[in-house]
Amino acid sequence: MKTGAIFAMLLTSGMMIADAQALTVYTAGPGSLAKGLAAGFEKQTGVKVNIFQATTGKVMARLEAEQANPQADVLISASWDTAEELQQRGWLLPYQSPNAEKVPAEFKTADYVAQGISALGIVWNTKSGTPEPKEWQDLTAEAFKGKVTTPDPSLSGASLDLLIGLQNSMGDRAWQLFSKLKDNGMVIAGPNAQALTPMLQGAKAAVFGAVDYVSYGSIQDGEAIKVIFPASGTVVAPRPMMILKSSQNAADAKAFVDYVLSEEGQQKVADAWLMPARSDVGAKRPLLSDLKILPAQSSGSADRGSVLKRFADLFKQP
Repeated sequence: MKTGAIFAMLLTSGMMIADAQALTVYTAGPGSLAKGLAAGFEKQTGVKVNIFQATTGKVMARLEAEQANPQADVLISASWDTAEELQQRGWLLPYQSPNAEKVPAEFKTADYVAQGISALGIVWNTKSGTPEPKEWQDLTAEAFKGKVTTPDPSLSGASLDLLIGLQNSMGDRAWQLFSKLKDNGMVIAGPNAQALTPMLQGAKAAVFGAVDYVSYGSIQDGEAIKVIFPASGTVVAPRPMMILKSSQNAADAKAFVDYVLSEEGQQKVADAWLMPARSDVGAKRPLLSDLKILPAQSSGSADRGSVLKRFADLFKQP
């Protein structure tokens, strides 16, 4: 065999081995954060990180499709429910990072831990000519008639958490609020970004229950909007990070979790306008201690399903 052919075979073999040793991380956005964490980890350890970034729904669909030949080592979701479901299915490798010591107990288990935390609020276009809303019910005023959107809770676990949190806090008054919002012309959009777009463009004045970090990033980019957390309370959305039991790179996967929960990794989380999971890392935005948090726990999937169905029936077109 010629020397060139042998070299080509060795090169190809080496590339395959290197790729096999790479860490594969599936993550729901923000994409810039995923790239920053991957770059920081690779610089610190020399381990290459392959990123697949999409919505939680698309990430989960890909995991399901790859069951026969799993590719992901680490999964970062935008929905705590995802981690609970995968843990119940026995898909997760238990691991508690020593760097999780400063993560509050409610944001970690033996199988998964929060990467960071977002909160839901009202996002208001300051140039819309409408009065600044302070509370959820302010969006039922005549000034906001036909000018409010909300993410679809069937596509956003955090939006469904808000419905449940408000129901837990307000009881039947929560459903009176949702009914008034519907009567005032609130539109159910798609995921969070689709609810924000018409407000950013000026076609709508406010978003009910928007995920905050996306909006903070838009404010940094010069958008004339404001994130408002009602004093009556809101819900938070921890972003669970977990290692798949099928991982062939468990040691590197654990090291990646350690890195994300290190001070350096958590600062990158803060720079993406999320609340760091660690309570000893600061941020340029309101933290858990600044918010009144509503309990978003439900009695199980059946209860979540019933809340979702009731909301969908309420907003069903006649």
